[in-house]
Amino acid sequence: MTRFFKTLMFTAAMIPLAQCANLTPVGSALAQSAPATVAVEDADPALWVVKDADTTIYLFGTVHMLKPGLGWFDEAVKDAFDKSDSLKIEVVLPEDQGEMVSRILPFAIDQTGTPLSSLLSESERTAYETAMAKFGLPVAQFDMFEPWFSGLTLAAVALTAEGYDPNQGSEKILTGAAKAAGKPVEGLETLEEQMGFFDTLPRAAQVKFLNATVAQLPTAGGEFADILLAWKQGKPDELGARMNRAMLGSEELADALLFKRNERWASWIKSRLDQPGSVFVAVGAGHLAGEKSVQDYLTKHGLTAERIAY
Repeated sequence: MTRFFKTLMFTAAMIPLAQCANLTPVGSALAQSAPATVAVEDADPALWVVKDADTTIYLFGTVHMLKPGLGWFDEAVKDAFDKSDSLKIEVVLPEDQGEMVSRILPFAIDQTGTPLSSLLSESERTAYETAMAKFGLPVAQFDMFEPWFSGLTLAAVALTAEGYDPNQGSEKILTGAAKAAGKPVEGLETLEEQMGFFDTLPRAAQVKFLNATVAQLPTAGGEFADILLAWKQGKPDELGARMNRAMLGSEELADALLFKRNERWASWIKSRLDQPGSVFVAVGAGHLAGEKSVQDYLTKHGLTAERIAY
């Protein structure tokens, strides 16, 4: 599981936690420290389409945290978005951060009252506290949280320190564009469902994930950049291969966060084809790459997602 941390950046789990990172003083300060003007770097991420006689569904893989100045929302992606009647994303987050925190906390807080620090060995606790101190996160305050929440918060804040910003993430940009154009925005899941994927993990798996995240923090930025490069270049096979390697030994987490959700979303796409119109579906790029991707499950329904060349 030591490499699964970087995979999370391309899955739904990072969306709300990236937002939570910016609720902390250090997260907010780091997010606001980005330069106001940056050169635009061209990016051409992969795009697919599934259609029948009267329905068109575009499939676009997102990244939940990006740096400013990345030009991906143009060319074929923008054209497909403009042609769509509505936007479908993983989850529609509340605009009020206070509301979001109040909805996340019941899942994040350990309802048994077990202090997080008591779940770690002495060496694990030392490494965890060192990482928390590096990013200005209050160890004592986080002692009431479950290990998965502290792990994801650390991951999000670490990437924020590298210049990645959830406000620059694909979902944020697409949602803003949809609202400006008067397009309906709907979620495939609720925030509570996404939190539940982690909340229902066995405690031992959560502790393993937290320790793996702490261990990977020193190299997280570079590893994330490597996968991001595959996304920018429109190379889903390479992205999928890297993610498959990352998921070795973490089948339980991969099944909950990726495979089962991919299967449900493929079923939704099949059902949506029964209605006329066009939809732009934007989900984490990890769901559209590698084995057991959304496209793989679509083939089981007799459907083919065609890659749009541009």
